[in-house]
Amino acid sequence: MSGDKAEKLPRKQYEKELLRLQTELVRLQEWVRATGARLVVIFEGRDAAGKGGTIKRVTEHLNPRVARITALPKPTERERTQWYFQRYVEHLPAAGEIVLFDRSWYNRAGVEHVMGFCTREEYQLFLRQCPIFERMLVEDGILLRKYWFSVSDEEQQERFRRRLDDPLRRWKLSPMDLESITHWEDYSRAKDEMLVHTDVSAAPWYVVESDDKRRARLNMIAHLLGSVPYQDVPPPVLELPERPDSTGYRRPPRELQNYVPDHAANL
Repeated sequence: MSGDKAEKLPRKQYEKELLRLQTELVRLQEWVRATGARLVVIFEGRDAAGKGGTIKRVTEHLNPRVARITALPKPTERERTQWYFQRYVEHLPAAGEIVLFDRSWYNRAGVEHVMGFCTREEYQLFLRQCPIFERMLVEDGILLRKYWFSVSDEEQQERFRRRLDDPLRRWKLSPMDLESITHWEDYSRAKDEMLVHTDVSAAPWYVVESDDKRRARLNMIAHLLGSVPYQDVPPPVLELPERPDSTGYRRPPRELQNYVPDHAANL
């Protein structure tokens, strides 16, 4: 990170602004659905940079039928023989949909390149084809937004330590994550080279400083909202109907059904 570390944003201030931004995200969602827009948001960055937490806040109040998260596992043997971008294409949005990529085709420019999971030729081909691929998406009308979450080595190390000690978050820590510590400069060089080739006017990168997760979430969401020309869509007029009179229905006896035990009564 460049510059002095900013003071951590107070929780009360963060939660108030987050709720306001999430309300705007719902309006954005309704505009996407009503207009048939297609929105792709890419989340990239180092391990423990805060991508997952930000995605969770973005989608918290959205309709999963409109906004979905795509986080692909490692490719199958069949997928390894396909054109590299092929397995990502099928996850692109149709009209009225938002897709958030929790990591994306940029795996090839990062972990695959650094850890030797692809050849040098495959890596170079990716750097040549990626800007062309993304220009095609934009020319076809897809709204493409790319965010790189930047975390300092000290903060990443501390987040790894906390994950090791937290049984609820330990699953987030993989052997590959720990190995990335020993490749910090390799990943830095890979990121720099990736930006040189893929930070193009049709699909620019936006860097999110994320040592303070609260600031990172608010900054990213506010930028996304400001970058899309959405407008308010009048909601349909809904009226709660009157409940009809009973026609004699009787509920079966409770003992004929299996009920979940009242665990809460023992607290």
